[in-house]
Amino acid sequence: MSKSTLSELELASLLCSRVCHDVISPVGAIANGLEVLEDEKDEQMKEFAMDLIRKSATQASAKLQFARLAFGAAGSAGAHIDLMDAKFVTEAYVDKNKVTVSWQAPVATMGKNKVKLLLNLVLIALTTIPRGGHLDVSVDDDVENAAFLLKTKGKAAKIASNMNDLLIANVDADDIDARDIQVYYAGLIARKIDMDVILDISGDEVTIGAVAKE
Repeated sequence: MSKSTLSELELASLLCSRVCHDVISPVGAIANGLEVLEDEKDEQMKEFAMDLIRKSATQASAKLQFARLAFGAAGSAGAHIDLMDAKFVTEAYVDKNKVTVSWQAPVATMGKNKVKLLLNLVLIALTTIPRGGHLDVSVDDDVENAAFLLKTKGKAAKIASNMNDLLIANVDADDIDARDIQVYYAGLIARKIDMDVILDISGDEVTIGAVAKE
């Protein structure tokens, strides 16, 4: 029996759910902090609430800026994105208390869909080190034909059992939810720009590569 595919409406709905899931926690924390400021008389508690609001606002902004490049239109068709912008949103998005990041890429602009794929691979890479660790991102100097190489290392490193199937759309639409949609979307982008994504794990190290189709 052939597998059903996601409609454009279903894809958009699941991606929206994914973005909302990312930002709802810091936005909720801001709302809680504001409630404390309204009702609390203790100055120490007020300062705690203000600190919570500041940190949560920064986190929400970072997540939205990342989502804008990873999922959004990011300019008109054929637009290019500065790789330094991709580096900035990645470093802001990553929880520095859990993951350290190193980034090696040329100072250049790159087609938006390639940058979208790179950022979506960053998201995939982060899922492979649920307890934290290190993420290394490398982009070839040949921007027009660039390959991507991401490596993670951390305790309990893993690759989700359905990740390869999601990347190549070897799944039934009814089995895809908001937790899976980002990986599925990364596969769509990769096929759009004729790139293959390769996953590998050895011990506590995961390698994610993206290269042009032969």
